[in-house]
Amino acid sequence: MSNNYPEHLALPRLSFLPSHEPAADADALSSWHIAQFIQAHRNAGHRMARLDPLTATALQSAPALPELTPEFHGLDPAMPRPPGSTIFPAAVTVQQLDRQLKAIYCGAIALDCSGVRDEARRDWLFARMENASPAVPAAQRQSILHRLITAEVWERHLAVTAPHAKRFSMEGCESLLPLMDLLIENAARHGVQQMFLGLPHRGRLNMLVNLMDMPVEHILACLNPDAPESVSQNDLPFHLGGSAVKQTGQGEVALFLAHNPSHLQSVYPVVSGMARAWQDDNPDLGCVPVMVHGDAAFAGQGIVMETLNLTRTPGYTLGGTVHIIVNNQIAFTTSNAMDVAGNLYCTDIGRLVDAPVIRVNADHPDELVRAAAIALDYRMKYGADVIIDLIGYRRLGHSEHDIPALTHPRLQAAITRHPPVTELYHARIAGETAHAATADSLDRLRIDMLRMVLTGVLAGKPAMQMLPAIDDDASGMFSRPPSIERLQALAASITTPPDNFQVHEVIGKLIRKWQTGAADAQNPIDWCFAENLACASLLGDGVDIRLSGLDVGHGTFMHRHARWFDQNDVDGQAGEVFVPLDHIGPGQGRIDIVNSPLTEEAVLGFEYGYSVQAQRRLAIWEAQFGDFVNGAQVIVDQYIASGEHKWGYRSGLTMLLPHGQEGAGPEHSTAYLGRFLQLCADRNIRVAFPSTSAQWFHLLRQQAVTADPKPLVVMSPKSQLYGNPRSHSSLQELSEGGFLPLLADKNAADPAAVNRVILCSGKFFYDIEAARNDTHDASTAVIRVEQLYPFPQEALADALAAFPNLCEVVWTQEEDKNQGAWRFVRDTLEHCLPAGVSLRNVCRIATAAGAHSSIRRHQQEQRRLVSEALERKQS
Repeated sequence: MSNNYPEHLALPRLSFLPSHEPAADADALSSWHIAQFIQAHRNAGHRMARLDPLTATALQSAPALPELTPEFHGLDPAMPRPPGSTIFPAAVTVQQLDRQLKAIYCGAIALDCSGVRDEARRDWLFARMENASPAVPAAQRQSILHRLITAEVWERHLAVTAPHAKRFSMEGCESLLPLMDLLIENAARHGVQQMFLGLPHRGRLNMLVNLMDMPVEHILACLNPDAPESVSQNDLPFHLGGSAVKQTGQGEVALFLAHNPSHLQSVYPVVSGMARAWQDDNPDLGCVPVMVHGDAAFAGQGIVMETLNLTRTPGYTLGGTVHIIVNNQIAFTTSNAMDVAGNLYCTDIGRLVDAPVIRVNADHPDELVRAAAIALDYRMKYGADVIIDLIGYRRLGHSEHDIPALTHPRLQAAITRHPPVTELYHARIAGETAHAATADSLDRLRIDMLRMVLTGVLAGKPAMQMLPAIDDDASGMFSRPPSIERLQALAASITTPPDNFQVHEVIGKLIRKWQTGAADAQNPIDWCFAENLACASLLGDGVDIRLSGLDVGHGTFMHRHARWFDQNDVDGQAGEVFVPLDHIGPGQGRIDIVNSPLTEEAVLGFEYGYSVQAQRRLAIWEAQFGDFVNGAQVIVDQYIASGEHKWGYRSGLTMLLPHGQEGAGPEHSTAYLGRFLQLCADRNIRVAFPSTSAQWFHLLRQQAVTADPKPLVVMSPKSQLYGNPRSHSSLQELSEGGFLPLLADKNAADPAAVNRVILCSGKFFYDIEAARNDTHDASTAVIRVEQLYPFPQEALADALAAFPNLCEVVWTQEEDKNQGAWRFVRDTLEHCLPAGVSLRNVCRIATAAGAHSSIRRHQQEQRRLVSEALERKQS
């Protein structure tokens, strides 16, 4: 088996066995052994670094590694180094070199490059570690000490004022606060103007007050069960986010901390989407996403892997994310978080993106200065992810209510004996303070810092903004549909390939079909053409569009064809890609068509975050099949359906979920319509089920320009409806009116003759209508419900009242009774019924799977449903 990797992807050498290749002379051989000795420390020094704050409190210390001893490499510690050594020239003997290497790579800060395959990047990182760093200035050390004490006293204050509240204390990793300060300072040094942050529960209340400037009284009120009702709180305080502007010596940096639910890592793709949207709107300004993770969550949550991979994909790239692991050493599986003997770390998932890991002992705050600088410099230089593994401990239980000694007695005993970082650091820098490092002096500092926390925020700091701003001046624009002439001009724009561009024969037929359709106002326009015309009309008016999902360029059902590939073969190279929607005209909006990796949760989370940040851009995500959305259920439940109620996040994200029974089996039939309807309340989302291409055209345009953006869930077509000519509207219908939540029966010419109304949605209408028309039944009207939420209750009541002799209303659906809309609409329908009118349903029976895998059985069941819907029930 060959291992011929490209040079830039070659794995670093991890074996340190001496080579037996002959050397020209003794000095050359000695130099070679010394080079191997140095490389061993670069590659494995982190495995015996002094990273565990609890090591001195009787827990295990890092093991000695034979490959990091001179003897392993055939070197005598007392021997002098060969003349002319250029690396570490101050080390005259091997023993001095050993001490230098241990100080650099095995101290309280360590570098793990074992996942970095690019040699140039590894060399850059090694050089940064080996370059002598100036001592941390006394003023900066004082600032770090004050921030550590600030973090500590806030936790103590909460423990007294809200003793029974969950607060997820940061005690044991107080160094996170000065680390964030340092990252912000270094970001400003690089000209970064915006940082997007994601945080877990642990330490969040601390960071909200001490980093994000949230008013103290707001946090305390959220934790007070007797707080007045005037305190606005739709979510738990340790889920809250907001924005702030931080002043640094290099300028201002704006921070945006995303709200997130208890599904902690789910916010990672959301933050990523927010950052990408900001970068797309501000391409010339710096923006850095920072994600703080727990050790267990980073290693254990699959969405982390999905998002790491996603953000290296075109259309989702961020220029690198800075990851911080708040490593408590207790949550990563059930073993020690640093299994150096097994070379196993919670950060190992970072190897997926070749991320270097900078490990820091949280009890050594001076090393935070180097860690922050190296991490930001690496991210800005290479546009790549980097990980800071902040190794501390958890002084209290998970939520301060449990008893950690029950399950980790030895660890908790060591923590109990271990002094907090404030005391250790205060003593360490005693010579630089105006007062002796006594307990009294530290207590005075604690009192001063607590006073600043409690009074400084209240008196002098601006209130933290909770939401991104939205430009309401743009609302209501372009509400009228384009004229026939405008649609014909748009059709010409999107059916004209470049000169010398050879389209595929399928695209050629499509072009001719579209050109024919646009030639006359009464010609039918299929769904594909209607969607492209809707997008073209919006783009022509300056609206930006982002469309993402698996193979959305052409669409799962070959229903889009938004990207054309030149079929010419020029010197063995593939031809160019042409996007017709990019060529509408001068000043048009931006169109991004992004083919996603095979993932749903990370992509949908990303697109949700994108839509929150870029509220004046039409963001669309399309599932390959509607049922694939269940892979992203956390994002649907915790963000899309409830984000505005909990956090005020306004999102106009459009979700296209191909839906419909076709005998294709349970996994390719349902977009879980009933499940989405169960999430509906307070007009939180829109759920639509369009049945014509004109309805689709108007729905898209309406979603793009609405003054009150809401997530839109569309039960979108599949093959049978796309190919049904009866669902294709005329060009004139696209130029008139708008989206209608309810479609009346155009064939019900005599309302007095109607005594039964059948209600249905989607493609099932065409089966019902065809069967009704075959029997020439003038007593039955078929009404389509095109929007299921908010339900058009008033419009339906008016439509039913128009039939004076109505006796019965039948709700029909092709979905199983437990999966369609029936159970959601039943109560509403009863309120719409005129007096004396009965209501019944016709559905597939409730099943666990929800769809037939046999086309024959599907067709039999479909005929049964149609027959039963049209059947007269005996009174």
